[in-house]
Amino acid sequence: MKVLFFSPGFPAEMPHFTRGLKQTGATVLGVGDQPEGILPEVARDHLDAYLRVPNLWDGPALLEAIRRWVEPIGGIDRIECLWEPGMLLCAGLREAMGLPGMSVAQTTLFRDKEKMKQALDAAGIRTPHHTSATTEAQCRAAAERIGFPLIIKPIAGAGSADTYRVDGPDDLERVLGLIRHVPEVSVEEFIDAREHTFDTICAGGRILFRNMAWYRPNPLIGRSVQWISPQTVNLKDIWRPELAPGHRLGEAVLEALGFRTGFTHMEWFLKEDGEAVFGEIGARPPGARSVDIMNYTCDTDVYRGWAEAVVHGRLSEPVERKYNAAVIFKRAQGDGRIQRIEGLERLLARIAPHVVCIDLLPIGAPRRNWKQTLISDGYLIVRHPNLEACLEIADRVGTELQLYAAP
Repeated sequence: MKVLFFSPGFPAEMPHFTRGLKQTGATVLGVGDQPEGILPEVARDHLDAYLRVPNLWDGPALLEAIRRWVEPIGGIDRIECLWEPGMLLCAGLREAMGLPGMSVAQTTLFRDKEKMKQALDAAGIRTPHHTSATTEAQCRAAAERIGFPLIIKPIAGAGSADTYRVDGPDDLERVLGLIRHVPEVSVEEFIDAREHTFDTICAGGRILFRNMAWYRPNPLIGRSVQWISPQTVNLKDIWRPELAPGHRLGEAVLEALGFRTGFTHMEWFLKEDGEAVFGEIGARPPGARSVDIMNYTCDTDVYRGWAEAVVHGRLSEPVERKYNAAVIFKRAQGDGRIQRIEGLERLLARIAPHVVCIDLLPIGAPRRNWKQTLISDGYLIVRHPNLEACLEIADRVGTELQLYAAP
């Protein structure tokens, strides 16, 4: 199978999906706007060919360039894109080239949060009360209709960027000033509940792999309070009775949206009364090292698993969930460059057997803008077969490890 893979070098997880495709036996053709020489080594080593284009977002020019490029090899069999901004573009390329996969109409349901929820409302699936808005007046009218507290977020956003909780009219005016650069937003009921994920790899409409994680704290809090070290905790036991509503919800969402083959990442809320409420879904893997903690949970290669589903319609090996795995993101105190890291040696003296990855900014590196990237100034990944023990270890990393920056 000849697979055209969109942007094999960026974001950070894409080279590993490139590798997965090659290791399953596909001919992997990459297209991107980066020079081939600066692609990550993992991507370069697993590409059969690479087409660099001057503008990755010029759809007609990209289509013509791809057609000319693949004509000598008899065309291609699939176009795959796992990067949110490119999904609609690639859906258009598929339609123009007569290739299988998600159409523009179907992809829109995974990109436009308002249309997404409208489709699920029609299927009888519980979503937050919601409406879209393109003007401040529409936001105010929606707030009056839905009631406070509420959430305002971009219609086509990813993660928690430009997402705000609004507690009253004065707060609404403040937030409206912060989102003037966002052309269209979703105004939604605020759901006071614990937030989980429901992640899948599917082939032909069958779920081949499923996963659940728990955000500690909920992303809206983690992305708004600087001193917090946000965690994503991948759960070993996803079949605990209290999670059953999430499985039913996730399965119903995939059916309602007609998803067939590939990766999905859904976020949902578990209320204290046991009700599961839909949050949002993307036809892509989660970011922020979430695929890595899936691997550490199962001692498997989920990147390759996705590729096997796409290329062969199956997974070659059964998946055994062995560990709870948590990634803990660290934010330096102060501004400027990293000056020192405190607590790491003491921490490792106690928890080293459970630490599987350390990736912190080195001394002298400029600290990152924590509001623009969840990765922040680095992270640790830990794992343990017992959930309470894993949470205790993760909390130790959050409180005992500190990075300091200064001009």
